[in-house]
Amino acid sequence: MSGSHATEVSDFCIEGRFLDFVIKDGYKLKGLLIGTAEGESYVKLGKHLQYAFDLRLPPGTWLQIVGTRKQEAKSGKITLKAERVMAASPEVSRIHTVTTLTAAPSINKTKEKSPKTKSTILVCQKSDCIKRGGKGLCQALEAALSDRGLEDQVTIKGTGCMKNCKAGPNLVMPDKTRYSRIQAAQVPALMDKHFANNSEKQQPELQKEIVIPVVSNS
Repeated sequence: MSGSHATEVSDFCIEGRFLDFVIKDGYKLKGLLIGTAEGESYVKLGKHLQYAFDLRLPPGTWLQIVGTRKQEAKSGKITLKAERVMAASPEVSRIHTVTTLTAAPSINKTKEKSPKTKSTILVCQKSDCIKRGGKGLCQALEAALSDRGLEDQVTIKGTGCMKNCKAGPNLVMPDKTRYSRIQAAQVPALMDKHFANNSEKQQPELQKEIVIPVVSNS
């Protein structure tokens, strides 16, 4: 049998409940665990989704995922790779191959967020940001959350490169506002700005820029 027939490739569509993220090396988002009628399935995310996916997705959210299904002829191992992730209705989950994928916009948003779901602060953990104070920034964020009694409402998650190395450390607040060159001393003002009730204080020291959603060119 020739090498070209060693792997069977087809398109797939799967629906089910989001169970958890699959994180490698402590911060690299690689894929999703999805609960379907056939059991638990691991779906690898395409690179464009790994960088753009909303990490605040609540467990239990119904998703529809379309992408590429690969099955190795010898071992029978099946690999699912997502190209699009969309919100789905809570129907009986199913998985099947499709010949043509219906065009649909990729989304990183979920249904209305549950009030019990933790908010997430994303902090770049790559070497350039660490050298510019990233480690101290994480420690300051943890201390500020503890001081304000927010440790049960807000979590800190390290990420891969945010593509703005020279302006590190970089972080993204739960409302997707991105900040660059943030130092530990600026954290209290940052926390007051985003978490104090009805706070409208201006923080001129903070260099702010809005996150631009990553759009797939494929």
